[in-house]
Amino acid sequence: MEIMTDHGFRKTIKILRALLFISLIGMIGALLFFVGILTYAKILGPPTLAVPQSTLIFADDGTLIGESHNGQKRYWVKLDNISKDLVNATISIEDKNFYEHHGFDYKRIGGAVLADIQAFAKVQGASTITQQYARNLFLKHEKTWTRKLSEAFYTIRLEMNYSKKEILEGYLNTIYYGNGAYGIEAASQYYFGKKASELNLAEASLLAGIPKGPNIYAPTSSMENAKTRQKIILQSMVNDGFISKNQAETAAAQPLTIVGKHTTPKVKIAPYFQDAVKNALKNQLNLDDRTIALGGLKVYTTLDLKQQKKAEEQIAQVVNESSEIQVGLIAMNPKNGHVKAMVGGRDYEKSPFNRAVQAIRQPGSTIKPILYYAALEHGFTPSSTMRSEYTTFHFDNGQADYTPHNFNNKYANDEITLAQALAVSDNIFAVKTHLFLGEGTLIETAKKFGLSTKMKDVPSLALGTSGVRVIEMANAYSMFANGGNKVHPTLITRVEDSNGNIIFEKEETKEKVLDEAKAFVMTHMMTGVFDPKLNGYTKVTGSTILKDLTRPYAGKSGSTETDSWMIGFAPQLVTAVWVGYDASKPIEIPEEKSYAKKIWAKFMEAALDGKSVRAFKPPKEGVVGLYVNPANGKLATKDCPIRRLTYYIEGTEPTEYCTEHIGHKDKKNEGKEKKIPWYKRIMPWS
Repeated sequence: MEIMTDHGFRKTIKILRALLFISLIGMIGALLFFVGILTYAKILGPPTLAVPQSTLIFADDGTLIGESHNGQKRYWVKLDNISKDLVNATISIEDKNFYEHHGFDYKRIGGAVLADIQAFAKVQGASTITQQYARNLFLKHEKTWTRKLSEAFYTIRLEMNYSKKEILEGYLNTIYYGNGAYGIEAASQYYFGKKASELNLAEASLLAGIPKGPNIYAPTSSMENAKTRQKIILQSMVNDGFISKNQAETAAAQPLTIVGKHTTPKVKIAPYFQDAVKNALKNQLNLDDRTIALGGLKVYTTLDLKQQKKAEEQIAQVVNESSEIQVGLIAMNPKNGHVKAMVGGRDYEKSPFNRAVQAIRQPGSTIKPILYYAALEHGFTPSSTMRSEYTTFHFDNGQADYTPHNFNNKYANDEITLAQALAVSDNIFAVKTHLFLGEGTLIETAKKFGLSTKMKDVPSLALGTSGVRVIEMANAYSMFANGGNKVHPTLITRVEDSNGNIIFEKEETKEKVLDEAKAFVMTHMMTGVFDPKLNGYTKVTGSTILKDLTRPYAGKSGSTETDSWMIGFAPQLVTAVWVGYDASKPIEIPEEKSYAKKIWAKFMEAALDGKSVRAFKPPKEGVVGLYVNPANGKLATKDCPIRRLTYYIEGTEPTEYCTEHIGHKDKKNEGKEKKIPWYKRIMPWS
């Protein structure tokens, strides 16, 4: 019996040793596994905290004009800019030991397990703020072991690599508060119409209760449920020493006004402009769609809100509400190409197609200043003359005959100057100039002015029969206005990422593309569009809007059967206006044919109201200004009835004086004295 007992004892000892050994191996294995997990987490380094955030778009004065959100509102604010009451309320109700644990609250986990066992169901959560943050950042909200293990691993990585302040800030900026509001800033704006930094205790305690169940505890879903949970949170804050019992009671009784709407309105400011900005982010800055939509970018643009409003107002006032005609408008600062206003159509909700940027339409006579700039380069001057008359052009190369027509088939049937041909928009003069220069000259010159659309090498190109974009025409005229410097249409001045780092900033460069003297001579010739001194066989094309203009302008109108244009500028601002039908239907109603000029005139006056009146200043050298007879381009004498100051490239100015009016006054008076009125001849007694 003693032997058996001794044998059994030894056997028990062996078993215990084996169990101890196995346990030791298990503990060592678990320790090694845990160390391995920590080492692997350390090797991987900090996980990227890139979370979806709304991209914000700002006008040139810093005003928020729009955002990309895909139905979700996401903003990021620093922890220091979040109400302390909200921070304390969140910690108290979500994770009161947040500052003590390292990602996992084991005591709370144990309590949750016991509660679940007792209820035979999952009734209590034990996720810390770090675990919830990990889930929001990297994982789907599915209830699987794989997801839980991944959550644990990301939790370890977050705690190893980020401070408690960074984790708490990230959590408060990513948690969902219902109604499309992600993060406390979006929630505060939606529910109370204020910044997260401005929340009081009553508001903060109400918002802190929403993440547990946004569909249940959001005040927009049930104010009763929201207030019930608010009281629970306030009591928890009392228990944790964040507030006094009296503060809790006061906050619970405080009436709250729920706004219930996001700050950015549905109808966006300058929607066509914003679409163009997003397109520029993608195609010019090479950002992908997700970064543009949810990268938390801050995009600073060139838009002038006052000018944008004026553009929309003038279009609405001028265009008959019942008309189906469309409008495209671009206003631009000629010095740097900054687009100050953009209208791509009359109603964005009905048609988001941007006619100011995307449409390619025939420019008509607005192409002529570019043609005549080329003419200046080839020796023409404002006083160069050609005959304006009905003309059919014949070609030796087998090309079909071409017969252009002037407006209303009116012709001078005499010699006219280049300056007058531009002012009255004589088509015969333009085609003759085009053919004289060679049909390829205008194509190459147009490229110099930044026009990118393909142009046909045909005689009618001089009359604007090859399509262009409104924004490119505004840019081309900017080069006249700024003295010949190259500019590009610019919508964006700076872009910052979600952390405030500048990822793009527009650099201002100066590159001379046009000859400054020739650009000024051309600009001054374009002022003739508004000068009755250049009236000839017909009135100057700007005569119909002269009464609306109060300062010096240069410009050119243009029209085809289907398109109506007006492009012009003051030294501070260039504006291009196109009017027409999307389906290229002919513009037949007289009122609609005048829309482009009227919109341009009213907008320019409104946009420049209150700004200094500036004249077009000639360059310090290279040009000469002389008074000439505008009818023949010769130097004016004191006898000429009309004298107009005209600028020339130095060395090309006229030297011949006008002799048509010398002694003309005396001869005219003499004729009057001898002439007998018709009624005297018939009735000498009268």
